[in-house]
This record gives sequence, C-alpha cells and structure tokens, in this order.
Amino acid sequence: MVAQYNRETNLVYYDVTNYYFETEIQDQLRRNGCSKEKRKKPLVQMGLLMDKESLPIMYKIFPGNTHDSQTLMPMLAEVKKKSKTKRIITVADKGLNSGDNIVFNTALGDGYIFSKSVRGAGVDFKEWVINPTGYSVIGSEYRLKSKLVPDVKIQFNTVIGGTKTKKTAKVEQRWIAFYSEKYAIRAKRKREEVLAKAADMIKNPAKYKGIVDYGAAGYIKNLKIDKDTGEILNVEDFLVLDQDRIAEDAKYDGYYAIITSELDSDPEHIVNMYRGLWRIEDSFKITKSVLGTRPIYVNKENHINAHMLICFIALLIGRIIERRLNGKYTIQKITDTLQKVACSNIDQNIWLFDHADEVTNDMNNAFGTDFGRKRMTLQEIKCNFSQSKSDHNSQQL
Repeated sequence: MVAQYNRETNLVYYDVTNYYFETEIQDQLRRNGCSKEKRKKPLVQMGLLMDKESLPIMYKIFPGNTHDSQTLMPMLAEVKKKSKTKRIITVADKGLNSGDNIVFNTALGDGYIFSKSVRGAGVDFKEWVINPTGYSVIGSEYRLKSKLVPDVKIQFNTVIGGTKTKKTAKVEQRWIAFYSEKYAIRAKRKREEVLAKAADMIKNPAKYKGIVDYGAAGYIKNLKIDKDTGEILNVEDFLVLDQDRIAEDAKYDGYYAIITSELDSDPEHIVNMYRGLWRIEDSFKITKSVLGTRPIYVNKENHINAHMLICFIALLIGRIIERRLNGKYTIQKITDTLQKVACSNIDQNIWLFDHADEVTNDMNNAFGTDFGRKRMTLQEIKCNFSQSKSDHNSQQL
C-alpha cells in the first residue's frame, strides 16, 4: 500500500471518538465517560490516525473513561515504531492540545499543529487574537496573522517515584490566528439557538428536569442544578440571561487559533494543513452511520476488538475504493450501490446480475471487473476476481 498509494506518515491527522454499548454493565474496558453523543451508556474510546490522503493508518482502543488527550502519546509511539518514520507532525483539535502532548512531541523531536480555544485562553492570548493589528487579508474569505513566541510556559505531568508531579517547561511556538466572517455568522447563529433554549429554561424550568442543556444553562444567571438528577434547584429564584457572558462570547465570533511547533512554515500553509482535519471527523461519521460500528452488542474484550478491527478494515477498503474512483463518489454512495449488487442462479452454470449503475461501471474500469453484464458463468465470475487480483498485484509492483 505504501508504494501504490504513496503513503506518508510524516504528517498525520489524529482524533478520538467513542462508541456506546447496549448495556448498563461496566468492566475494565467498557466504562462510563464523556459520550460524544450524550449517551448514558458504557463506552470505549477509539483513537484514529489518518494520513493526508484520508487513508486510515492505525487505531487503538481505550477504556471509555480515558480523556482524549491521554490517547495520543501511545498512538504516536506505536506508529513511529511500526513505520520507522523519524519525525511526525501531528494535526489535532483542541481536545488533544495538552501540556503532556506538547512536551512529549517536543522531547521526541516531533511536531504538532493543534487548534487552541480562544474563549478559554489566557488574557494575553485573547487580546492578541482580537487586536486588529497585524492581520493580513487572505483571498476573499479570511484574515490571518501570526507571531513567534520563544518562551511559552507549558505545564506537564511526570511520574517520579510512583507519584505524579506537575512540572513546567518552556517551548518555542508559532501562534496563528485567523478570522472568517462566515465563521462569525455561523457562531452567532448557533449562540442564538442556545440562547433561545436558555430563555425557555428560564420561562419553563420544570420542563427541563433531568434533561438540562448545560450549554444553555451557562448563559443563565443564578441557576443552580443538581448534578445527579439534573433538576433545577432554584425554580423560584430570579433567573435571567447573563448579558455579560453573552457579550464576552460575542467578541470572539469568527476567530480561530492554532499553535504549532513548525516555526519556519508559512502560516497560511499551516492553516491549510489544519483544515484537512475535517476528513477524520468525516471518517468517524462514516463508521457510526454507514458502517454501523455502534451501538456495540458484543461484550467480551476479544470480541470487541474483533468488531472494531472489522470496522476499521471496512473503512480502509472504503477509502481505497473512494480514491481509486478519483473521489467521484462518497463511501455512502459506493456502499448503497454494492448492497444492491446481487446475483441469482437461473441455470446450472448461469448467474443473473440484477443491478448496474454508474458506480459499478466505474468500479469495473478501476478494478478490472466486468459486472455490467447481465448473465455470467461461474467460471467467468472467478476469472473476474482473478483478473482484478492480478491487476492489483501488478500495480503494487
């Protein structure tokens, strides 16, 4: 695959998702955690590494209560060992942006491109981002600026004598900020939806017992919620929208930030590399919807691992087919077509194929098969597969 698809592991995309089980039982692997889908079910975490061509590289399963940021280091250590890549640049979102991961990457001589929350950053960082000085207009879509910061203080954990201890290291980073009017409009629209929910919570607090929207609750002053039951405890108190919080959040609409170890790279190039992260999020959507990875019904650890391996291989095959068809069709479209392709035995050695469309036609061209014909003998079907395998091997050579 490395030779045929020009696979490179010097730039990888990484993200974490979780899959829930149709059970209430927990064990060492299936644990209650922070569900991406707000499910109150035991979970497993899955870290996925992908190359810049959207082809999955490897995955790893973790207990469901493992924090996203704790999954990156073992993944990188394993992929470096297997691929023998000397230096890897990891692209990930802010959930992986931890002091431990930054120091780990730096210590190994690797690189990182992490997004950074503007609203949750320190005062100096936030003021630098929203300060209009230094921004350049890039095309018609956004404005961008960057700066080198030679002595960023990073807190990280280390274990000394069996005890976890916090330490501080200094690293050199490039900070990149960019602003998009399109993102600003989208952020404002999403906040308005949340504020509408918050206003309804104020008006009808009893309606939200046990199903509190904590995003909306954050915009309500004086609100107290029972963490165990989700019940609003101070229904009779004077509840109002927090106008100061609303105004503060609005200041950062449309602004995004990235921190990176790649000091000499063009900032616009860094932003373009980061934008490729959406492909791994798309891969998670595919596994959960098209491939039906969740919910998981098996319960033994070896069965869970087998289930996840099958789904990973299916995702890889889907991505390869997608690429061999030059991105003309999505995995959803390819899967829908393949599910319709079937044949019936109408005579002793004659099989009738009852579905063909543009996808099967293009797959015939790409893989050397010939399933556009209505009737085929068993020998012709076997020759089809044999020829496809032969073509595949010759391309690898």
